[in-house]
Amino acid sequence: MAHPKRKISKSRRDKRRTHYKASAPSITKCANCGDMKLSHRACPSCGYYAGRSEFVPES
Repeated sequence: MAHPKRKISKSRRDKRRTHYKASAPSITKCANCGDMKLSHRACPSCGYYAGRSEFVPES
């Protein structure tokens, strides 16, 4: 098995990983109620997605 000849320092390792970062989730306004919601998901307050109700009533 191959072994590294030298230890890679933390700063050198971290420089290589600068592009692997988390991005903030995109938040949009619900077209039905105007509340803020995540993109491409049903609205948590009113349950609408793409102009129609997606939540099934609990009964």
